[in-house]
Amino acid sequence: MNFKDACDIVLECLENEWKKADEMDRMDRLESEKRAIMGYEEEMTLYKAKIGEIMAKMELNDVECPPWYKNAEEGIFNELYGLSGLAPWAYDETEEYRNSSSAKLIGDKLYCLINGVSVLQPQRIPKERREQLKRALLLATPRERLEEGFHEVYLKNGIRITIFSGERTKPGQDIMVFRKYVMQRLSFNEMARLGTIPQKAVELFEHMVKVGFNVIFAGPVRSGKTTFLQVWQSYEDRQLEGLAIATDPETDWASIMPDAPIMQLVADGQQLEEITKPLLRGDNDYVLLEEMRDGTAFNIALEITSIGTRRSKATVHTGNARDLPYMMAEKIRKKYGGDTADIIKRIVSNFDLVFEFRQMEGNRAVKKLVGISQYYTDPKTLKPKSARIMSYDHERDKWIWNSFLSDKLLRNQADYPYDMGRIIEILRQLEEESR
Repeated sequence: MNFKDACDIVLECLENEWKKADEMDRMDRLESEKRAIMGYEEEMTLYKAKIGEIMAKMELNDVECPPWYKNAEEGIFNELYGLSGLAPWAYDETEEYRNSSSAKLIGDKLYCLINGVSVLQPQRIPKERREQLKRALLLATPRERLEEGFHEVYLKNGIRITIFSGERTKPGQDIMVFRKYVMQRLSFNEMARLGTIPQKAVELFEHMVKVGFNVIFAGPVRSGKTTFLQVWQSYEDRQLEGLAIATDPETDWASIMPDAPIMQLVADGQQLEEITKPLLRGDNDYVLLEEMRDGTAFNIALEITSIGTRRSKATVHTGNARDLPYMMAEKIRKKYGGDTADIIKRIVSNFDLVFEFRQMEGNRAVKKLVGISQYYTDPKTLKPKSARIMSYDHERDKWIWNSFLSDKLLRNQADYPYDMGRIIEILRQLEEESR
């Protein structure tokens, strides 16, 4: 039987059931449908079983299922309630899809990042189905308004979907961008296995987490900085109280660290500004600031670390750690006033280390830690400075290390003698080996 005909028959049966249902039952079914499309396992299983029952009852045998679906039941579910042809990528049904971190739906064409290259897939998703998919996703996130041309929504498995449509796109060229994390385990060893960080730096980073430096993870989009933030934080002391502030709910800390007391707030723009004072009065051991991008976010980071908060971690879009304090200071100055030079001094005083990440030009699927810089104040000139602890040599595919640590970082030896001792020893060894 033709696949489309089978979908139509199943849909007709389900619609007949809908017509017979009372108002309470319809509300329950609508909620189940929303949860199914967002990837909740219980509802997905429920609808797949229902579709299987209808197929058996209607004797829908030998359905010509598209090759990207495992079977007809799976295919019909995804056409009616799921992600259509995107489902095999979203749920890692092949090795290539499992290792693919992003996909783009441009018009009816699906492109997936395979081995660092955007590859056109055989699936085609027609306009009517794309509109159905968009409406279903937005119904599951009621704060998003259908008439707006830009949306960000999240599936249950953490996949972020960015939707561009309406007047923001050319006719017939609406866009959906899908992002997912491909790391199976959040650990430094796993990042070393993937080649993102050097294996010999794993112990170094573990000790750095224990010391509790204030760190920034920087880099362009899709460079790996958010993943590294999640890994770094996963080594944090679970007994400490944390506060996570994000402009969107990209990271589910309750899933990553279910036993840690981490409060999670989602705020941007005016919302973020309104909660600044309460945040400063909060009783938190550390703060996580995801996707700092404007003066308000930078100012919160500066104010929180100015009251002595340690172990704070942040991500920011930037291409240069050396210029980062100036960029942050300028955005703070334009928003709140003040002297840029004085703000830079505070930033350099409050933050200890910056980790820079990049996608490799030859293979965009590969992310690398390309630099670690320390911020400190020069004891002679009293001017803010940055110094490289590590840099990545692209031509030789090699990490180059420098064991110099400023007095600012060395002062942590008083409270963490063992961990700082190991940091110093490991850095000296890495420097010697990288010569």
